Amino acid sequence: MKKFLALALFAAAFVSCKKENTTTTNVVNNDTITKTEEPAAERTGYNIGDEATDFSLKGTDDKIYSLAQFADAKGFIVIFTCNHCPYAKAYEERIVALDAKYKSLGYPIIAINPNDPVAQPEDSFDLMKTRAKEKGFTFPYLIDEGQKIYPQYGATKTPHVFVLQKENGKNIVKYIGAIDNNYENANDVTEKYVEAAVDALLKNEPIKQTETVAIGCTIKVKE
Repeated sequence: MKKFLALALFAAAFVSCKKENTTTTNVVNNDTITKTEEPAAERTGYNIGDEATDFSLKGTDDKIYSLAQFADAKGFIVIFTCNHCPYAKAYEERIVALDAKYKSLGYPIIAINPNDPVAQPEDSFDLMKTRAKEKGFTFPYLIDEGQKIYPQYGATKTPHVFVLQKENGKNIVKYIGAIDNNYENANDVTEKYVEAAVDALLKNEPIKQTETVAIGCTIKVKE
């Protein structure tokens, strides 16, 4: 009974977002998740091997950040995430852990909130500051003012990851997709996509799986 109740409570926490996979889309309507047979929307933006252009975005510490500032970085783990999305919240501790593991190895986390605060007030800049402080973020948490950056990357969900590697002064896209294969429970993860990608780059080896489907909430825009 306790196990059933725990599962029910977890499912309820995710009723505000859409979840999609390679074959079906789970649509959230009226506090229930209804499975449909609609194909996942085609992603636009960067592909593997493309050069990611730099940006200039404000962080929760009120400083302006760009990739060029990280002169010693070998690359970046760029994650589009936000405050309100339960999928993003489920990954917060794992994102902090990724930064702790890879920042010193040359691949820092750069987190970007792509949501419009008018469409989703919980993702306002002031609340981003609060969230970053409460959760102990060790990485820049930036706001995509005007929503100009996430379409360039082709992010569609929160969270959505883009691993970049510096090559001849350019930031080349090497991995796109999910952090791992279990958003519900970190202890049940069997495939750590981002870690595998960065580990391969650090060893100068090819990445075995360069793309996965991002699972999370849709990015919120003004209607």
